[in-house]
Amino acid sequence: MRQASNRPEAAPEGAQQVIDRIAAGDAERARRIVSEIARHTPLLSSNSLSELCDGRMMLKAENLQRTGSFKIRGAINKLSTVHGAELVVAGSAGNHGQSLAYAARKRGLACEVFMPVEAPVAKVAAVEAFGGVVHLEGGSVDDCVAAARARAAEAGAVFVHPFDDPEVILGQATLGLELLEDVDDLAQVVVPVGGGGLISGIAGVVKAASPSTRVVGVQVDACAPFPEALRTGGPVTFTARPTIADGIAVKRPGQITLPLVQRWVDEMVVVTEEEIADAMVWLLERSKLVVEGGGAAGVAAVMAGRVSPAASGSTVVVLSGGNVDPGLLAAVAHRHETLMGRRLRLFTRISDRPGGLAALLIQIASAGGNIVQADHVREAVQLHVRETGIELAIETRGREHGDAIVAALEAAGYQVRRLDP
Repeated sequence: MRQASNRPEAAPEGAQQVIDRIAAGDAERARRIVSEIARHTPLLSSNSLSELCDGRMMLKAENLQRTGSFKIRGAINKLSTVHGAELVVAGSAGNHGQSLAYAARKRGLACEVFMPVEAPVAKVAAVEAFGGVVHLEGGSVDDCVAAARARAAEAGAVFVHPFDDPEVILGQATLGLELLEDVDDLAQVVVPVGGGGLISGIAGVVKAASPSTRVVGVQVDACAPFPEALRTGGPVTFTARPTIADGIAVKRPGQITLPLVQRWVDEMVVVTEEEIADAMVWLLERSKLVVEGGGAAGVAAVMAGRVSPAASGSTVVVLSGGNVDPGLLAAVAHRHETLMGRRLRLFTRISDRPGGLAALLIQIASAGGNIVQADHVREAVQLHVRETGIELAIETRGREHGDAIVAALEAAGYQVRRLDP
């Protein structure tokens, strides 16, 4: 969906401030500040993605940034303007909180972060490891932002918004400056979008230097307020569902970021949970990169055909974060293995006598299967008094090999029920 028709004639005050400051070169000033702590992250060519999409594709590995995401850029720049305060407070799904806690510790400030009750354990632990005090409160980032505002007002602390702040946006713009420096033929940038701070900053500096370069945003369908907001020309609140892309699950665009996205972003697309899961595994297998759900949204859009590579020049996909809970990563990988036929799940019955299980395992081993899990099941299934049920997870070489294992078991007299999704 192109947004040119909805671009405002005059931006609201906060958005206009960002526009004016980018035009004045303030993003370069922010870069000097940010570079004292943040890394200039790698830009990686991706032959596999290029071949898949038939275009020149590159990956901006911001998942390798300090604290695991781009958020450190905005946090550093914002705190450079904080003077005389002792405490900073934020609401965050995790990445902003980690970055703020890290940056606050560097500046000798106390930090409190409000996070959703169901925030990933790894992200909560990371905030605490950087010295932040975590309050688990509310079901969404929006709830946590409201709680953080109230806490800051009560304590006389500095509230740091995760995206709707000119200093934060200018900090995120430093990523765009790196793209302009590293890519001579930058034709298109694909960016995951939550509240819009990252894409606003990137688009602002990229469009100022190269107006013809396309900037495309990607949201997950479980929480995608921007398409409707851009269609109607005003902010809307999305009724969100649980998502593996928790880092971009923001229910309402910012008052500052929405006008900036309207002005600078060429297109906004939406991907599904399944497409994000596939992209996470693809990045792990092909690029050896651990990327969280929100960070993989851009690759998901390209792989699913929502975004086409530029006809000429390079398309850069931003991998915005890598802070994924190990349990979720394992679940996503197991799902992929099953869908690809490399992980077979079966139920069968065996004799509840000595040697019954051993005989079954020998049959599977003879067929070349590798058993990774075997569970006895005696409840909720119909069994003879001398039988027991067995659920198996088996690694295979692929779908045909899985079919051969099933056929071998059936030929040996076992009644097999596949548990594949």
